Amino acid sequence: MSFAENLKQLPKVSHLAALQLIDPDGNVVATIENKAGQTGSLAVYNHLAQLFGAITVEAAKKGLELYAEHTADALANPGKHPNIDRLVTLVTQNGQLRVKQIFASGME
Repeated sequence: MSFAENLKQLPKVSHLAALQLIDPDGNVVATIENKAGQTGSLAVYNHLAQLFGAITVEAAKKGLELYAEHTADALANPGKHPNIDRLVTLVTQNGQLRVKQIFASGME
C-alpha cells in the first residue's frame, strides 16, 4: 500500500497538538506538530507509540513500512525526510525514543 493508503488505516490525531520524542537521557530530540507537512508523521509516530509503547527498533521498522514509497526516497536522499531518517537511525544504531503526547486542549 502507498503512504496515503496507510494513513487512512491509522488512528486519527486531531486530539494532538504535537508529539515530543525523548532520548534515553530525557532530552527532547524532536517535536512533530499537528500542522501541514507533519500530520502524516504525527499519525505514524503516534500509532507506533501506541503499538510498541515507545519508538523501539521494531517500531522503527514498522514505521519504515508505513512510510511506504517515502522510505525509498528518504534512503536515496538523506535529509529530505527527517522523520524517516530518524527511524532509519534508530534501526541502525539500536536506539529508542520515548513519546510524549501534547494534547490539543493544552492538557497533558
